[in-house]
Amino acid sequence: MRSEDKYQLIYEILNTHYGPQHWWPADSAFEVMVGAVLVQNTAWKNASTAIANLHKACLMSSSAIQQALVDELASVIVSSGYFNIKAKRLKALCQWLEEQGGITQLGQQQLTPFRKELLGVHGIGPETADDILLYAFNKPVFVIDAYTRRLFARLGLIQADATYETLQGGFEQALDGETELFNQYHALIVVHAKNICRKQPLCMECCLKKICLAST
Repeated sequence: MRSEDKYQLIYEILNTHYGPQHWWPADSAFEVMVGAVLVQNTAWKNASTAIANLHKACLMSSSAIQQALVDELASVIVSSGYFNIKAKRLKALCQWLEEQGGITQLGQQQLTPFRKELLGVHGIGPETADDILLYAFNKPVFVIDAYTRRLFARLGLIQADATYETLQGGFEQALDGETELFNQYHALIVVHAKNICRKQPLCMECCLKKICLAST
């Protein structure tokens, strides 16, 4: 079977097993952007707590974050870890957002220049940029994260240490470039890797075990 067909098969198996994921959970595009920074190097539940605290503190807006002192902002997002660093990153992102004319204006940009500009913002790397592009702005990019590397390395389709761009290119070449597909596929990878394909995998419970090299 061609590798492109395997990518499709894996999606079909996961999608049948888990169903629609409706990811990213957020009330607005701006909240997705904030969450993409807060979830860096931490579990989603920790980022989610920080998001809830920002709402309680009336800091879930670009202007409010910019006006807040770094120490004040950091104290609200403690649960996300690296809170001093992330406070500075949030402020940099919000400053950039306002310089670009806001979310509506940004949404009209073409994918390639948009991504390049995002990567120029302090603290925004490829994964965070693509989270924002896919989930906040519905741009057709495939997000590569640690879960993707672990699952697809075990399936024998990638080298776990391959570059971000190489892995992303493999997915985007194998799949139709539709935002909804990329969204659902990435969400399925996350839920499967968190619950089954863990660091210590539960192979006997895995819906992919018949095609996984690691379970044979």
